[in-house]
Amino acid sequence: MQTSAERDRLIGMAREAATGAYAPYSRFHVGAALLFADGSVVTGANVENASYGLSLCAETVAVSAAMAAGRRGGLVAVAVIGGIGGVFGETVTPCGRCRQVLNELAQSGDTDPVIWCAGGEGVFETRLSALLPHAFGPANLGQA
Repeated sequence: MQTSAERDRLIGMAREAATGAYAPYSRFHVGAALLFADGSVVTGANVENASYGLSLCAETVAVSAAMAAGRRGGLVAVAVIGGIGGVFGETVTPCGRCRQVLNELAQSGDTDPVIWCAGGEGVFETRLSALLPHAFGPANLGQA
C-alpha cells in the first residue's frame, strides 16, 4: 500500500512532467508518472499533433517509455494531472485509450495499480480495475 508521501511525490513528478507537454493547439498540459514495485518512476507528457488523431496522451507516452525500457510488470501506482496552460483546475482521469494502455502494462505483471488523479480540487483515488471494469487484455488472447 502506498503512503500519502509516496502519493504526493508521484503527483509532484506528474506535475513536473506536464511542464514538458507539447500542447500548442489545446494548451491542455497533462503529465503522468508511473511508479513500479522497485521504486522507479517513469514519466510522460502529452504530445499534440496538427493531425489531432495522432496526438499522444501523457499516460501513453509514459507507458511507451516504460515498455521501451523493458518494463513488463510491477506497475503499482499512476499519477495524472492536467490543466490549461499548466494551471491545474478540475481533476482529470485517464481517457479510455489510456486506461486500456495502462491495463496492458498492469496485466503483464498481474497488478491493479492505484490511480491518483490530481487537480486544484484535490486528489481522486481509485484502482485501474474501477476505471476499466471487465478489461480486455493479454489473458483474453491466451497470453497471460
